[in-house]
Amino acid sequence: MNWPTSTLQNLTRKPLRKFLLVFSLCTLTIAGVIWACADSYEEEYSVFTPEYFVNKQYSPFFYTGNEVYYGLGYTDGSNTWYNDVIVDEWYEHFNHQFNKASLQYLLLKASEGAVDSIHRKFTGTLKALPAKYPAIVTGSVSPKMLNAFYNYLKQAKNSEDYSVNDQYYSWDKVKPNHSPANQASTLISAFDAETDPFIKERLWFQAVRYYYFLDNSSSATAVKLFNQFKDHFPKNLIYYRTMGYVAGYYYRQKNYALSNYMYSSCYDYTYKLKIPSFWSFHPQNESDWNATLRLAKTPEEKITLWHMLGVQYDAARAIRTIAAINPKSEKLDLLLSRLINIREAGTGGGKPADSVIKSDNDGKRLVESIALKNNTAKPYYWNLAAGYLNFLDSNYTAASRFYATAKGQFPAGDKMIVAQAKLLDLMLYIKSLKKMDANAEAKLIEPLNWLANLRDNKTRIKDLRFDNAISVCNLAIARLYKKQGNTIREVCFNNSAQYFYADSARVQHMIDLLNKPDKTAFEQAMMRYYPVTLNNLYYHQAISLAYQQKLPEAIAQLKKMKPEDFVLAGNPFTGRMLDCHDCDHAALQKQKFTPLSFLQTLNTLDTEIKQGKNVYSNAYAAANAYYNITYYGNARLFYESDVVATGPTGRYYYEGEPRMDDKLTSMQVAIKYYQLARKNAATDEQRARCTFMLSKCALNEIYNDPNFKGADKFADIKASQPVMDAYYNYFTELKEKYNKTAYYKEALKECGYLSDYVGRK
Repeated sequence: MNWPTSTLQNLTRKPLRKFLLVFSLCTLTIAGVIWACADSYEEEYSVFTPEYFVNKQYSPFFYTGNEVYYGLGYTDGSNTWYNDVIVDEWYEHFNHQFNKASLQYLLLKASEGAVDSIHRKFTGTLKALPAKYPAIVTGSVSPKMLNAFYNYLKQAKNSEDYSVNDQYYSWDKVKPNHSPANQASTLISAFDAETDPFIKERLWFQAVRYYYFLDNSSSATAVKLFNQFKDHFPKNLIYYRTMGYVAGYYYRQKNYALSNYMYSSCYDYTYKLKIPSFWSFHPQNESDWNATLRLAKTPEEKITLWHMLGVQYDAARAIRTIAAINPKSEKLDLLLSRLINIREAGTGGGKPADSVIKSDNDGKRLVESIALKNNTAKPYYWNLAAGYLNFLDSNYTAASRFYATAKGQFPAGDKMIVAQAKLLDLMLYIKSLKKMDANAEAKLIEPLNWLANLRDNKTRIKDLRFDNAISVCNLAIARLYKKQGNTIREVCFNNSAQYFYADSARVQHMIDLLNKPDKTAFEQAMMRYYPVTLNNLYYHQAISLAYQQKLPEAIAQLKKMKPEDFVLAGNPFTGRMLDCHDCDHAALQKQKFTPLSFLQTLNTLDTEIKQGKNVYSNAYAAANAYYNITYYGNARLFYESDVVATGPTGRYYYEGEPRMDDKLTSMQVAIKYYQLARKNAATDEQRARCTFMLSKCALNEIYNDPNFKGADKFADIKASQPVMDAYYNYFTELKEKYNKTAYYKEALKECGYLSDYVGRK
């Protein structure tokens, strides 16, 4: 090859000035780090799968609300991004003679010192390698090629100090990256001396990168190097990686038009360059964008520029422009997928397709107009998209028409696109229904089972986004059943209607349905969507009866359950002066209680009380039990189930059913038994204990009172007067009647509210 008469040695050198290169959205070059994360499930709101329509090379740019790049997870970016390609290129260069594992070690892992030692061992100037180095297998590679390789490697390893960015997170401090001035002569000499075109091109890359990092005033030399030799090398990956540094230089000089044009050339070359090129592509305004467009030499270059702009800023504008240039361009596919997925997500991101989202009528009309022409490379894709956008706007007739057209255009044998269409068809059919009758139920048996099989992994269709479709379909069916007054079937499809469980008769109807031996095909499909088990319902019936003090009936319900008993964390029959659930749970218990044994013991206590046996001790233990199975006690686990849910305050309750919330917080049953225990107490110590526990119950009723305003100290407590009076009365009794007891004196030390009250009085 004839090289220019002006060699690298003739290029002007400028004095070194330290330069800090900040890698950011605006200045990241092709060498930059890629940040990506995947800490949420992105497809929950989406039912339109871009993987089925868009070339895989564009998959990092599928729309996501929470990731930098779709599906990449965490990546070290350019530090490792090209590793596999680099090894493969050298493996081909050595005609597969150089052992690939040895190449990987030398290229990717070995230090500059290790490469130097291995090179000296090869030349005979080092007798033996240290044991820490692996054996290097070079096969039949010629000594000349090996020598050139080792010399190049030392140059490349020397550049890692300034060219490798260790910044892992976008907020990490970036170390100053600048190349040492004394490396230039070595790099220049190596380039001028090298005759192997493969290695010479890589030394050219090293030299351009070196000058890019040298300092701000000298980095123009990188452009001179690139322009001087760009026509002497093949336009391969290393060529475009070299161009990336030149694009970065122009960006620093605020020549955004040329910089973005060069990045678009890199983007278009290969998948490996798409992410770093796109990350660096950053038009500033309409003026510099138009200047970039004027640099495009071919229609395809213009399409690439519009494609990149559309992915980053305005998909609809880019679609309109590209479709006018070439409606069959595959670069339209990605833009259409993003337009749809963004529309699904809504302006806030993550909104379900069933929610009310502001319509993008301009985008929809654009997609419709292109679909109606049927002149794209994938007309079925555009028709499905037009139909789905109409579906999202509740234009079900138009959606059906576009879907029908798409079905006649499907590529033969493409099961994934058929599955996508089936999903869209199902949502459209259900949302179009006016009522749920026998005909509708019969038609839904197969698709409902199909969806349930997808959910349960009994059927697998790669990449299909179906989760939100299940939600959309279930909610629509539930609304129809609610409108028709069929509460049982409504709850099967939408179990958030928790008011259902406040009625024991309704719960029994559901139990009967679950136990029904000859369910219809639709009932079988429907019950696959009902998340509550028979055990849950039996348990729910049992705890509801327990709060009504119908203990024998509650025990009978628990005995219907399959043996799935659990152990309560603390002893529910113990009372504590100051509530400490962790203390109760950690305490050594002589007897562990399951819900069944707890209710059986409580029933025995109640029976003996009615018989007049040990009334004080039995009533006190029963009072503790009824206290502990409320929100305030140590046995909350007793009422937790799939039917009872947790609210934003942390309390457990029936959603939409305040009466159950009252049962879980009310102190009335505990108060009844503490009063009974006090009435039958034999000593003032016992009466003081009961009175203090009654004051705790009264305090909890203050917390339950809607007028409660919160308090840091006793004097600040504010609730309705009757509730406050009950609380004061118990403290007054303690002070006036039981002030000589040891229990009172201990309570005075332990309870700040009691101490404040006594001090005030």
